[in-house]
Order: sequence, then structure tokens, then C-alpha cells
Amino acid sequence: MSVNVFKIIGDGRRYMKTWPMVRQLGFYFPEYRVVRATHLGIMFMPFFAILAAISQVYVNGWAFLPQAIAILLFFVSLPIQGLLWLGCRARHPLPLTLFDWGNELSAKLNSMGVRNQPLGAKACYLDMAQILKLAFDRLDRSYWEEL
Repeated sequence: MSVNVFKIIGDGRRYMKTWPMVRQLGFYFPEYRVVRATHLGIMFMPFFAILAAISQVYVNGWAFLPQAIAILLFFVSLPIQGLLWLGCRARHPLPLTLFDWGNELSAKLNSMGVRNQPLGAKACYLDMAQILKLAFDRLDRSYWEEL
């Protein structure tokens, strides 16, 4: 079985952009916290990696260059780990409870005149994220207060 890491990272980026960043979903899904942490990591970790490596070499000298490179690679790998987790989660099949809830949400959107497709037999978390994003954009707050 071949695993394409770059495809998983690409799926993670797409899932990160698709997931609705609504605080209410943080109670039900870990994606809210992972997306926030990964986004902050992408913005700030390269700076912290370079700062940590330079300070390691500055304080301890050039003899500690291998340790400085290891620290740099660790800090750079943190957002990549978040993208890998999101990519694996994006293609993970939905459990039946979320599948039913997604179909109810899709039916509610269709009844309001918002065109979308119901979840298929091989629905995954990325499909659920697309429906949730559409629902949070189109449905009023009264529907979400019932949750």
C-alpha cells in the first residue's frame, strides 16, 4: 500500500480551508482546535524555528549545529503534523450518527432552496465540512441555537 504524503498534506490544506471556523463546532469536533493550531503554526513556526536554531548556535557555539538543526526541523514539522492529521481526517469515513445528521442538514438546506447534494454512501469528513460550511453561511442563528 502506497501512501502519498503530499496528497495527504494537500487534502489537509483543503480541509482546513473548508472547515467552518465556528466556535460552537468546537464542542463536537476537534477540527476547530486543530485548524486554529495548524494555522497559527504555519504563520509563526518558521520564525520560531529559525530563532531557536540561531540562539542555540549563538549560545553554545558551532559545535552544537546538529542540535540546532534538529530543533529547527522539530519546529518546522509541527504545522506539517497538523496538516497530516487534517488530511487523514478529511478522507476518514463518517460514523452513522454524523451521516444521519449531515443528511438532515442537507434536507433542511434543500427545503430552504439552497442547492446541495446529500451525503453519499462513501461520505467522509470533507463532505460533512462542505455541508457545514454551506449551512453556517445560509441558515439563520435560530437553527444553530437548538444544538
